Parts: sequence; structure tokens; C-alpha cells
Amino acid sequence: MANTKSAIKAARKAVRLTSRNQAVKTRLKTLHKKMEAAIAAKDTAATKTAASAYASAMDKATKSGVVHRNAASRAKAHVAKYVFAKK
Repeated sequence: MANTKSAIKAARKAVRLTSRNQAVKTRLKTLHKKMEAAIAAKDTAATKTAASAYASAMDKATKSGVVHRNAASRAKAHVAKYVFAKK
């Protein structure tokens, strides 16, 4: 158990931030699955919509520090590969 005021506050903060991070990561995984399903169905309109939502959520997660900047960039590049693929 934390003994100092700062350690007690840090423990409270860790619980709050862990909860937020988990929610954000779960949302990202869900959006990624939706995008993969649209790609598998070969539905270009749905793919573009899902990719846009995923990229936007990834940017927001990066902004809040949940996802590393380079990891987000890599994920968005992976998405763009399907969105802008030549037929």
C-alpha cells in the first residue's frame, strides 16, 4: 500500500488512466476489425469509411498518449495500403 500522499495520488491516477487506455485500445481493435471485415467483403465504400474512422481514432489515441506516434503512423499506412489500392 502507498505510504505517501504523492504515492496515493499516483495509485489513484494509475487506475483512472489504465481504465481510459483500455477503453481506447478496445475501441481501436473494434474499428480495425470493422475495417478488416469491409476489406474481406470487397466493399470499397465501407472500407473507406471504416479506414477513415480508424485513422481518426488512432490520431486521437496518439494525441492522448495511449498509442506511440510511430505505431500509429505504421497502422495508418497499413490502412492506406488497402484504401488506395489499385484495382
